Amino acid sequence: MRLLFDQFMKKCEDGSWTLLPSFNYKLIYRDQDVSTLMNAYFPTASELGNKEKLSQAQLFGTNFKDGLGFEYVMFYNDVEQRIVCVFQGGPHLQGMPGFLHGGAIATMIDITLGMSAIIAGEIVMTANLNINFKRPISLRSVVLINSQLDKIEGRKLFFSSNIQSIDEKILYTEATVLAVCRNDGRKKQEEDHE
Repeated sequence: MRLLFDQFMKKCEDGSWTLLPSFNYKLIYRDQDVSTLMNAYFPTASELGNKEKLSQAQLFGTNFKDGLGFEYVMFYNDVEQRIVCVFQGGPHLQGMPGFLHGGAIATMIDITLGMSAIIAGEIVMTANLNINFKRPISLRSVVLINSQLDKIEGRKLFFSSNIQSIDEKILYTEATVLAVCRNDGRKKQEEDHE
């Protein structure tokens, strides 16, 4: 995993790729009141927006000790409009003996596509995640998760993703995602281009 990380960091030197920060809800929601955002999606969830409760929460993808769960780093290429996540699943993510659990794979796809939405300037909720598992992924193997935003229709953002071996010869998983944002995504894109 370190060798692949170093290769992508080298690509970052010429500016063609960007190392993305790890997800931090405080960073993402820095200009927004979380309870306002929660109430926009779930008007009856006022107690979920309690700042004290949120301060004690941990993100599911980051709540294991190093090396035991979700080990990943993401890079973004603006020209290709895609994210590559270098991922290695630890032993606490085992499903069938020796292989990653499908739910752990789904989690990583969702995390990667969530970052794609953030890059597109939106904060979204996953409405539909459709995964085709092609081959099992061995525990501790390093894989690439590729994701991109395919289109925007009003509040709907459509993404595609796949998981491949590091040499890109083995396809493990393909996925599509429909995510919904609070605002019309096209308005945000148009504002950014003005």
